[in-house]
Amino acid sequence: MSSYLRIRDLHKKFGDFTALRNVSLDVEEGEFVCFLGPSGCGKTTLLRAIAGLDLQTHGSIEQAGRDISTLPIAERDFGIVFQSYALFPNLTIERNIAFGLENSGRPRAEIARRVTELLDLVGLADQREKYPAQLSGGQQQRIALARAIATSPGLLLLDEPLSALDAKVRVHLRHQIKELQRKLGVTTVMVTHDQEEALSMADRIVVMNHGVIEQIGTPTEIYREPRSLFVADFIGETNQLHATLSAPGCFTLGRTCLQGMTDGLAPGQPIIVTIRPEDIIPHAPGSQPAGSERGLLDVTVGEMEFLGSFWRSRLTGAALGGEQLYADFSINAVRRLSLDEGADLTIELPASRLIAFPAGEDHGHRG
Repeated sequence: MSSYLRIRDLHKKFGDFTALRNVSLDVEEGEFVCFLGPSGCGKTTLLRAIAGLDLQTHGSIEQAGRDISTLPIAERDFGIVFQSYALFPNLTIERNIAFGLENSGRPRAEIARRVTELLDLVGLADQREKYPAQLSGGQQQRIALARAIATSPGLLLLDEPLSALDAKVRVHLRHQIKELQRKLGVTTVMVTHDQEEALSMADRIVVMNHGVIEQIGTPTEIYREPRSLFVADFIGETNQLHATLSAPGCFTLGRTCLQGMTDGLAPGQPIIVTIRPEDIIPHAPGSQPAGSERGLLDVTVGEMEFLGSFWRSRLTGAALGGEQLYADFSINAVRRLSLDEGADLTIELPASRLIAFPAGEDHGHRG
């Protein structure tokens, strides 16, 4: 079965600047895909190429088996929602939603029915006579969404739709959008630079950097199995430790030998080993838990920062060879082990959570 959206070898240049470099991607029907990456990584350029707003320099785009690579915008089958809402200020909410339907020449009674249906769908049936300026930002974005899906497009494109809203509204609205997308079954592509947004909304995430795709995967795969140092660094928090690969699956950190995921790396090679703060397991000082002999280190607790549901602790010690680690410990673990600044602690670094990358790898910047 061929994919609903099929992108092959897409390349986009603006003068001497290459915004997209041979990007290929398949999106299945009904899937919710997020393009995620720092500013300038090419995610918005890719979305605009799909919409026909910025034609690619070369490469092809197919939607539902139809080549749309060079089609004008009006002949493409999509609805789009921008960060800025882009509602018509001089039209009522009702007329804003009806706009695309009126242009398609549908009967008035059918348009009225559809507008009522959409207002109910986004929970704003009582706002139909108001103007955009009379609504909150979150309400305006819901109206923009209703307008985008009014003509039942095969593809919904969302260009950072939540970034202009405050944090609480953003969290509420991302659940609403995801629920709406599931209910409608519309294939959706969303651009965001917000990792939390991508992790909570997407079926699959496309991580981009410098105009290329770094990794495609489910939120769990992207978070748990990063394939590059850039992905490990960009998604969530991660520790980076400089070490040397001593043998396949083993590396030396200071004077300590540890086991970890070292696929494709050569012994003797300088590496950077990553582990997420929440994957570090605390034990009472001097503990020897069964089966974890190679992943134990004795450390000292430095500063502790209370972050509501957990404590973030800076760990130091000779076993780390001059490096430091940040660990997230639950309230219960802190209480059980009587952890405080200056306390001694034994930590376990599980081999399955230590992932090594070549030390010279370009991992871009957070942004």
